[in-house]
Amino acid sequence: MKKSFIPSVLLKAAFAWLAGVSAAVAAPAPAYEGMAKPWQLGFQEAATPVMERLVGMHDILLVIITAITIFVLIALIYICVRFSKKNNPVASKTTHNAKLEVIWTVIPILILVGIAIPSLRLHYYMQNVQEPELTVKVTGYQWYWGYEYPDNGGISFESRIIEDKDLKPGDIRLLSVDNRLVVPVDTTVRVLLTGADVIHAFAVPAFGIKKDAMPGRLNETWFKATKTGTFYGQCSELCGVKHGFMPIVVDVVSKEDFAKWTKKQQTASK
Repeated sequence: MKKSFIPSVLLKAAFAWLAGVSAAVAAPAPAYEGMAKPWQLGFQEAATPVMERLVGMHDILLVIITAITIFVLIALIYICVRFSKKNNPVASKTTHNAKLEVIWTVIPILILVGIAIPSLRLHYYMQNVQEPELTVKVTGYQWYWGYEYPDNGGISFESRIIEDKDLKPGDIRLLSVDNRLVVPVDTTVRVLLTGADVIHAFAVPAFGIKKDAMPGRLNETWFKATKTGTFYGQCSELCGVKHGFMPIVVDVVSKEDFAKWTKKQQTASK
């Protein structure tokens, strides 16, 4: 009988896959702060107080959910073994257990209250826009972004994705843009959002912000970047055929560099 080659093919494919995984893990990560890394698990590194609190809330929920999952798994295994037909041939005819019903009602309520209190505090903190030091107006278009600085001499420009054919060394496919949003570090930035055509969503994961940009409406959010660097986001609302081609790039610079950039932009617009 002819020996089947299928096991050897599968074995080779498995080794090739493991080699690829090892190479990807061993490869140095790109020197970009505010973007996802290859094989990354969890959130991006927090760059604002809001994101720091979101990560903290996530960590609390992760502990609670893990504990509940383990408890339920253990309870199910115990029930399957202890009350199987073999170990428990005569089934109990108990229909009510007041103490047990109180316990499994009260404990979930206490857990939900314990989650709700910090959750509502965080929600209030996110929605309560701090006293702004800088205002940026963001307008979503099909399919690019428009930025305005109404308190800085009316600076305005559009930001479009860099096409694959125009990418240069250091650019990131599907994330790099021709004009970046520039803000100073350690500054409370109020972001006013609207849409020119359909609903878009302005989202920068490292900042912990995601807000709809809706036609005929002015939404508001805020962030305060605590570190300099380049941070990436994307439109997070299905806005049409080029929804996946509306990246957001934010350069957080020192206040001195921001003043120089502002002066340069004002001069160029004259």
